[in-house]
Amino acid sequence: MRALLLVNLQIDFYPGGATGIAGGDRLIPIANELMPQFDLVVAARDWHPAEHCSFASTHLWRRPGQVIQLGERQQLLWQMHCVQESFGAEWMPGLQYERFDVIVNKGVRPDTDGYSAFADTELQSILQERGVQEIWLMGMATEYDIVATALDAARLHFKTTILKHACLPLDATKEAEAWWGVEKEIGGAVE
Repeated sequence: MRALLLVNLQIDFYPGGATGIAGGDRLIPIANELMPQFDLVVAARDWHPAEHCSFASTHLWRRPGQVIQLGERQQLLWQMHCVQESFGAEWMPGLQYERFDVIVNKGVRPDTDGYSAFADTELQSILQERGVQEIWLMGMATEYDIVATALDAARLHFKTTILKHACLPLDATKEAEAWWGVEKEIGGAVE
């Protein structure tokens, strides 16, 4: 069984959104065209609490883009985005979300990044219960959420294919490095 995994197709990732990605709107017709071709369609969305640790606004005198020390790890700070129940957390206009079979919320814990669709979600058990062996992945942002999700999927022994033409980075200068690293690690395809 094959699953299409859509990541972060939300208004705050739309051009002009809080973490807007240039060209993000061009992924909508691609997603709509792909969904009927899969046995299962899973949408993973950022669903952050307002006090999320990755928001610069949570840390006094900090701004997006800064890296701070949080306990034993470094934390990249972002502008507030995809806050639970907010307008920015809604699906992008034109996305045929009625075709979703499953929605998983990621980044819901205030103390973890939640880049991967598998991190602190029920995604692994959902896929296993439904007999999914292959995951096809698309969405945003390549160098964070897509790479983290692909690496977790491969580690969990799902055959993983990233639809490169249907993924976009926040920072295009980091995209090539992200692809190189993930191709080497997952042993899957990047098409």
